[in-house]
Amino acid sequence: MTQPLDALLAEYDELEKKLADPSVHADQAGARKLGKRYAALGPIVKTAREIEQTKSDLEAAKELATEDAAFADEARQLEEQLPKLEEKLTELLLPRDPHDGDDVLLEIKSGEGGEESALFAGDLLRMYTRYAERQGWKVDILDGTDSDLGGFKDVTVAIKAKAAGPDGVWSRLKYEGGVHRVQRVPVTESQGRIHTSAAGVLVFPEAEEVAGEVEINENDLRIDVYRSSGKGGQSVNTTDSAVRITHLPTGIVVSCQNERSQLQNKARAMQVLQSRLAALAEEQKQQEQSDARRTQIRTVDRSERVRTYNFPESRISDHRVGYKAHNLDQVLDGDLDAVLDALAAADRAERLAGG
Repeated sequence: MTQPLDALLAEYDELEKKLADPSVHADQAGARKLGKRYAALGPIVKTAREIEQTKSDLEAAKELATEDAAFADEARQLEEQLPKLEEKLTELLLPRDPHDGDDVLLEIKSGEGGEESALFAGDLLRMYTRYAERQGWKVDILDGTDSDLGGFKDVTVAIKAKAAGPDGVWSRLKYEGGVHRVQRVPVTESQGRIHTSAAGVLVFPEAEEVAGEVEINENDLRIDVYRSSGKGGQSVNTTDSAVRITHLPTGIVVSCQNERSQLQNKARAMQVLQSRLAALAEEQKQQEQSDARRTQIRTVDRSERVRTYNFPESRISDHRVGYKAHNLDQVLDGDLDAVLDALAAADRAERLAGG
């Protein structure tokens, strides 16, 4: 641990010097990258310095305790603090997900269950939107297909943090990918029977410089344009400004209709496609290396049921970590921190165990 820690402390000092140089900020993208790395190293450096200070204080307290018994209590308190700080540093030194500081693109698609599934997809969108509002994040709807009763057959949104940092949107929402199941009495059910339906969620990082990570051959694309539509499928645009791009080699389809012009919609759709392809390439690389890191692979695997929302019992259950709570209304109103904390804690424990 000592050598890597020393290297990180030296890197932190070097970054501090670079960021203090005004010429570095002429390259805004480069400065942001340096700033993000500096912020990521900050907690490690702070904890390492706290450990050194605690050790120094402990040594002094032990020496003084031979002359004044009052320092013996202080020494015992410092001895209790030291293992906690060392454990904290061990956690901080674990390899971090390189995308934790990234914004995300999130897709929700209705599944089996018809109109009820589409309504549930709309509930999930509101849940994530309200959670984002609690975090101070910005949500932009890029594209969506409405259902007759006001839900969504599918919807794609971009969720962005207001400021760059080591703990971005991805660090919280990366666990949300998979099949979300709902159990309730649908509005279309006349006899009051409980039905089960589901919606799929796909979430992947939108890196700042995605274009440099993947190469897209224009000959591999089929680009279609169509008219943007509003709620209920009503046209809100008299020109073909909406854009749908199909990546023929992978079959990935992305679309955008909420920008003002066809050119803007195409540019935004290309950004989404680049992020999708980057996420796919990363997944394939991890599979080739037999890297079964849960938080990455599950975000692109819709076949896995991850959570159930049971309305009759007001219960939310996350099947990956055995989390259960009876506060469904609050969760659907964006109070997701408890379940996300449980998932993050399980991931951290697995990494500490070397899993």
